[in-house]
Amino acid sequence: MSGKNNSSINRRCQSGVGMIEVLVTLLIVSVGFLNMAALQTAAKKSNFDSVQRTTAVMLAHDIVERMRANPVVLDNYLTAGNGVGGGTLAVPAQDCTNAAGCTPNQLAAWDLYQWELVIDGVSESRVINATVTQTGGLASPTGCINGPAIGGPGIYTITIVWRGLTQLTNASADPCGSLSGNYGAGLENRRVLTFNTFISA
Repeated sequence: MSGKNNSSINRRCQSGVGMIEVLVTLLIVSVGFLNMAALQTAAKKSNFDSVQRTTAVMLAHDIVERMRANPVVLDNYLTAGNGVGGGTLAVPAQDCTNAAGCTPNQLAAWDLYQWELVIDGVSESRVINATVTQTGGLASPTGCINGPAIGGPGIYTITIVWRGLTQLTNASADPCGSLSGNYGAGLENRRVLTFNTFISA
């Protein structure tokens, strides 16, 4: 009699241990999945920042090459106030798609307008619920060009700013885009790329 009771108790204990093992396994697997999800989120944020920075570098090189191709009016490329971006520039009166038909001043205005369009990502868009959303360019971008006030040969600084996903505590001292209100009260979401180059006449 006691042997039967002992075997019955042992079976119940073994089945209890099996359930605990299953629960522990589920807990470990759940923690693993949560960690994988967190890792994927971090990777997406990192990838986003990387793509934005790469785009900013290409945009800086683009405007520098435009300026080098039109060196007689370099002062016309300098941006006033808080820079360009977000549709701040009006469509130039002269379309300089064929640069040969434009004066240097007209070409400079066209270059800046085209540069702002690329920064804003106007050429890339998608339609969601009958609403057109820009999908290219940078997130909340601002572009600034500084250099000698009278133009001519000298050091020109191209600054491109965009909104990052994470907050930073060491905001850049560069004023580009700082008054736009796009980057947080303390500019904690602002990312800044500064490119210095010498352009000769």
